[in-house]
Amino acid sequence: MPIPIELDFASRVATPGVDLWAVASTMAGVNAELRPLVRMTFPHDRASLVDHDVVPGEVVFRGWLLLFGVLPIDRHSLGLERVLDLGFDEESSSWLQQRWRHERRIVDHGDGTSTVTDHVVVVPRIAISRSIVAAMVGVVFRHRHRRLTERFGSA
Repeated sequence: MPIPIELDFASRVATPGVDLWAVASTMAGVNAELRPLVRMTFPHDRASLVDHDVVPGEVVFRGWLLLFGVLPIDRHSLGLERVLDLGFDEESSSWLQQRWRHERRIVDHGDGTSTVTDHVVVVPRIAISRSIVAAMVGVVFRHRHRRLTERFGSA
């Protein structure tokens, strides 16, 4: 059985949780975090992660991951297990990843700041790529958190 890669990331930003969630719960917000490293395509009717019923185990949409926004590097089948008031549990797969679990939580501190945390579990389809995948996921999520603090300010 493959050993999962588990990584955690957290940032405190200078914006209320509800305002952060209004952006982070949209595909435009996701792509703003990923840009310019990666962009994910999505159907226009799935621009929001919260505007439809969540059915655990069902694929919400399939999208391309585009390196630097242009070069297709993976086909992602996004699934949501649940959507919370300020977070979600994603359970997806892709051509390269047997399992991609992303749990995002936003905690509002009540003082105009909030903390966003991401817990990611990845099982690559090719076991020998484990160290490369762990490094790349780390790069992408550190980049995402940098983009969040640039956009919303560091608290």
